[in-house]
Amino acid sequence: MFCASSSALLPPHIAVRNLTSRREHLSKEGTVTLGLFGNGSLRVPSQCTFWQSNRLSTSTGSQVGHDMSVRTALEEPLTMTDIEEEIENLGIFKVDSDLRKYKDHFAYRWKRYVEQKALIEKHEEGLEEFSKGYLKFGFNREEDGIVYREWAPAAREAQLIGDFNGWDGSKHQMEKDQFGVWMIRIPDIEEQSAIPHNSRVKFRFKHGNGIWVDRIPAWIRYATVDPNRFAAPYDGVYWDPPPTERYVFKHPQPPKPESLRIYEAHVGMSGQEPRVGTYREFADNVLPRIKSNNYNTIQLMAIMEHSYYASFGYHVTNFFAASSRSGSPEDLKYLIDKAHGLGLRVLMDVVHSHASNNVTDGLNGFDVGQSAQESYFHTGERGRHKLWDSRLFNYGNWEVLRFLLSNLRYWLEEFRFDGFRFDGVTSMLYHHHGINMGFSGNYAEYFSFDTDVDAVLYLMMANDLVHQLVPDVTVVAEDVSGMPALCRPVFEGGIGFDYRLAMAVPDRWIDLLKNRNDSDWSMNEIVWSLTNRRYTEKCVAYAESHDQAIVGDKTVAFLLMDKEMYTGMSDLEPASPVIDRGIALQKMIHFITMALGGEGYLNFMGNEFGHPEWIDFPREGNKWSYDKCRRQWNLVDTDHLRYKYMNAFDRAMNLLDENFSFLSSTKQIVSSASEEDKVIVFERGDLVFVFNFHPENTYEGYKVGCDLPGKYKVALDSDAFCFGGKGRVGHDVDHFTEPEGIPGKPETNFNNRPNSFKILSPSRTCVVYYRVDEDAETKDEMKIQESMPVQVDLEELQSKLYLDSRTGIDTAR
Repeated sequence: MFCASSSALLPPHIAVRNLTSRREHLSKEGTVTLGLFGNGSLRVPSQCTFWQSNRLSTSTGSQVGHDMSVRTALEEPLTMTDIEEEIENLGIFKVDSDLRKYKDHFAYRWKRYVEQKALIEKHEEGLEEFSKGYLKFGFNREEDGIVYREWAPAAREAQLIGDFNGWDGSKHQMEKDQFGVWMIRIPDIEEQSAIPHNSRVKFRFKHGNGIWVDRIPAWIRYATVDPNRFAAPYDGVYWDPPPTERYVFKHPQPPKPESLRIYEAHVGMSGQEPRVGTYREFADNVLPRIKSNNYNTIQLMAIMEHSYYASFGYHVTNFFAASSRSGSPEDLKYLIDKAHGLGLRVLMDVVHSHASNNVTDGLNGFDVGQSAQESYFHTGERGRHKLWDSRLFNYGNWEVLRFLLSNLRYWLEEFRFDGFRFDGVTSMLYHHHGINMGFSGNYAEYFSFDTDVDAVLYLMMANDLVHQLVPDVTVVAEDVSGMPALCRPVFEGGIGFDYRLAMAVPDRWIDLLKNRNDSDWSMNEIVWSLTNRRYTEKCVAYAESHDQAIVGDKTVAFLLMDKEMYTGMSDLEPASPVIDRGIALQKMIHFITMALGGEGYLNFMGNEFGHPEWIDFPREGNKWSYDKCRRQWNLVDTDHLRYKYMNAFDRAMNLLDENFSFLSSTKQIVSSASEEDKVIVFERGDLVFVFNFHPENTYEGYKVGCDLPGKYKVALDSDAFCFGGKGRVGHDVDHFTEPEGIPGKPETNFNNRPNSFKILSPSRTCVVYYRVDEDAETKDEMKIQESMPVQVDLEELQSKLYLDSRTGIDTAR
């Protein structure tokens, strides 16, 4: 992307974040130094072998003993010419020549990646077959019976227990193969499944010290808890509904949009009542709101089962199970299908960076002190995240790769998710997990001894796989470090994500709101924070997400208006200065973040209308209250409250992108960031954006630069009455450009722009101008252009506001 401030190209560097990631831990044990890489060397685990513990292929692939490893395989003669040629011509070096300094790093990484895929191809017939693990492991119907398989090499004996056998496993002993996989086949009884649908099951095994333990099967597809028992552990549930009860998808998956406009949502807290919301309630009540506000993508949090509700879904206990708090797997399918019917794509917040520390009902229960080769997790300190109190995966383990890759495929194919937002990517990329790291953009911070190569290879395979399975898939990385090439394709030598979250942006806004009066805000600092990103890697920008709303913090609206939101939001009385300022800046902050901060935009559920207060899950400290763990939709639905104005503007700014596609435009030029005027002017696509952050000054005849000559009109105006403004900007005014300077000599232009026009710029407003294509005008279109009302009925506006696809004029009919 062409990003410029005062027309100067920004270097392809990274947005930095001088804050500690919320989930990182440093461990330097169990590593070896590969000295041949010099300054750009890697730090890799001393046990970086891929233990092929189980060759139970989903195909007819050959079997390999458990002592086979990548390192052993590499001792065999290999032809390296092709790999070396690929390394020399990796696309990332063409995109960013500065990366060549770390060619040794990328050479090692690429060689490992190619060889690892070759091993999977040899023994599993490729990633696609390898990722079908859920069709073999766990419970599956095979030949008039159920076959249950579980990888637990540390177990000495194993049984399957459950409601079906009265929890007595003596008649259901399992057999272990040479790769540590336990299996049992349970024939049907009189043509009926011996294990009834929706009945409880567990894996019982005896480990080395002779103790028997009961665990939820690792590949279980549904898990429930007894609501009548306090702090009861979850039970695994055999889920195989009869055909009449299975949800049948009705709608095709929508195509991949040019740009992402993401609505981040949590189903459990999406209802207005103080309780856990359901998938069907979300589908019926919340999806229409999202569609009405012109988002094109939903990002669902807390879908993977997690026994601790207040973890926001990030301490996953059961990776293949949809959270039962909000309903059944069929209910979740209903939600996704209904979203598709509305033209909305659905991303899942996937957590492969760590797992819950829970033993009784989590994957951690399979760790009974065995070696890393026989566990899902690393041993010792390396296997535990001290800040998160959770377990860390051993990405160098063959069966861990099968488990995680199959997990991605399962959610894509069984539930038809359209992609993922990978949580905690920073923790995966580095052995230090980002703790106490202030990433400055120095490339040595990304390609060094601290790089966790096993995790990088897993992410490369994950992105390679999902893009093969679903070419239109969207994959977003939550990374605070800004690692170069994270969002470049795998075939170029990148890690393969489509987008990264611009996590430095909300930090900047929170800092400004908490620590500075807006009269002291620096326009150049705001521009820098929003444009400081790698122009060849897409970002999703956001002013606030769920992170900024959790207990102990406040939403942007609440930071701006605080306690006055309890008493000053009635539209029946004049707004106080605090409310006036708050609503104006709420609109401006979110819109400039969207327009200048990235190639995609994200909003957390409720923030579109300035939801007050914070999020606080039920816990002992709040007496298990759900009061702050819900969304107060009544606030935006009540006609005499001012929340409706912020919601209407959110709808309009999303629709502006729908019709003008400015987020996907590669043209982004900041022509002015005046500290004296407190005004930022920039172009995105062929739109001209003017943000006046001055708390008092209104500028008449304010000259703004632009690229193309012609006539400009207002496309969107935050000061319009329909958005809670004062209606100071005339929407029927034609703004004609004047040429500036000598053609072909930018230094003679106005703010390095060849043309300019003059406008009225009221204080604390943002106004967008579009260039009128006069050749395409018709009488009807001219009427539409002139029809943006100074005042409209808000109830009608909320249901009918739209922008004409050619003119971009807000119109209520």
